[in-house]
Amino acid sequence: MKEDQQSIPGSTPGRRALLRLAACTGAAATVHVLTADPAGAPGPPAPAKPRPAAGPQRAAAPLKPSAYRLRPMTAYAPPRLGAARPPVRHKPFLRMDAPGRTMVLTFDDGPDPRYTPDILKTLRRHGARAMFFVCGEMAVDNQDLLREMVDDGHIIGNHSWDHPLMPKLSRSRIRSQLERTSDVVENAVREAPRWYRAPYGAWNRASFEIGADLGMEPLGWTVDTLDWTEPGSSAIIHRVRAGAGAGVVVLSHDAGGNRSGTVRALRTYLPELLDQGYRITVPHL
Repeated sequence: MKEDQQSIPGSTPGRRALLRLAACTGAAATVHVLTADPAGAPGPPAPAKPRPAAGPQRAAAPLKPSAYRLRPMTAYAPPRLGAARPPVRHKPFLRMDAPGRTMVLTFDDGPDPRYTPDILKTLRRHGARAMFFVCGEMAVDNQDLLREMVDDGHIIGNHSWDHPLMPKLSRSRIRSQLERTSDVVENAVREAPRWYRAPYGAWNRASFEIGADLGMEPLGWTVDTLDWTEPGSSAIIHRVRAGAGAGVVVLSHDAGGNRSGTVRALRTYLPELLDQGYRITVPHL
C-alpha cells in the first residue's frame, strides 16, 4: 500500500486561521489512511471535532496472509514487508556456487506416498538434505510429507500445479499454476517456496517474471539422471557417478511414474558421494 503525500501551503501572518484549519484537515486524512486496515484494527482517538458520518461503512474482508506478498500497514505498527523480491532472471541457475565439494540433490513431481517416504528415510539415515520441487495437485493431498521435508531440513520448491508446458500458457494461467502451489505449501509449512523449476525445464520470459514476482528464484540442473524413463537403478547410479562434481545439481523424480529405481539408486550413490568427500546439502538465498 502506498501512502498519499500531502503538501502544506506556506505560512503568512494573515493566514494563520486558514493554516490551522488545513493542518487539522491533513491530520484527519492521515488517520483515515493509517486505520484503513483490512484486519479491522482499532484506530487512534477521534479528533475533537469529528465530521458527521456519511453513513454506515462495511468492514473490509480480512486478507489471507502470504509470505510472498506485502502485508497491509496497521495503525499501531510499522509496515510489515514480505521477503524482498529477487531480480527477474533470463535463465535459471544450473549449478550452485558453494565452497568445497558441494552437491545438490533435487527430486521433482511429488510428493508421492509410494516413493517419497523411502527417499526421505535414506536422506535422514545419512544426514543429507535435498530439494523437493512439488506439484500442487500432489502436495495438496500429502501435506504431512511436506511437513516431514521441512522438519528434516529439506527445501521445498514450486514445480507448478499439474506440470504443464509453461510457454503454451497465458500469463494468467502461469500465475495460477505457481500461485496455487505456493499457497498449498505455505498453508502446510507456514512458508512459501523461494525456488521454482519449470516443468520439462521449459522456461519463458513470463515464467521468470511471475516467479520473481512471487518471491522465487529459478533453478535448473546440471546432471539429469533420466530416471523419468525408468531405466533401472544401475543406469541412474552410473549417471550420478559420471556427473558428480563441485556445485553440481542432480535432477531426479519422486513421482510421475514408477520411481522404485530412483529409490534404490539413492541408497547406493548417496553413501558413495559422502565417502568421496562430497557435502550433500541445499542452497541458501
